[in-house]
Amino acid sequence: MNKTHEQWVFESHGIADTEALASALAEQAIAGMVIALDGDLGAGKTAFSQKFAWHLGIREVVNSPTFTLIKEYEGRLSLYHMDVYRISLEEADELGLDEYFYGAGVSLVEWSSIIPELLPEDHLHVQIETTGPEDRKITLDGYGETYAAMCRQFRQNGVNK
Repeated sequence: MNKTHEQWVFESHGIADTEALASALAEQAIAGMVIALDGDLGAGKTAFSQKFAWHLGIREVVNSPTFTLIKEYEGRLSLYHMDVYRISLEEADELGLDEYFYGAGVSLVEWSSIIPELLPEDHLHVQIETTGPEDRKITLDGYGETYAAMCRQFRQNGVNK
């Protein structure tokens, strides 16, 4: 079991704040990065994903892949945008997600809480909670030294807004 874990909480007061966080994460993105993304319906998972993609250099329209499950986009790094909301753990296991998780791009998994057993031990978990009409509490949990270091860096330096 991975013992390295760090947490950082970001208060967003609108889409510009959320974009600042997404931009900061995209700047640090490396091949094989896994972002597990959770939050209630309408909390802003897809908006976060779109801003993250934009800052990875992806100029295509990025929308939730609810019915296609996985969409691939090309930017500075490939983005594998996944939405596992409509499938079971067993169905997800049959998709061969490891090929994406350990591939040359960034895997961003919406509704990742459905498949915790399939996620790599080292990953960044992003939880978005609605706290007001435009306000969001975004909790980052870094599992593994690479992601824990990101959380420590954000805790020390914040995010440029």
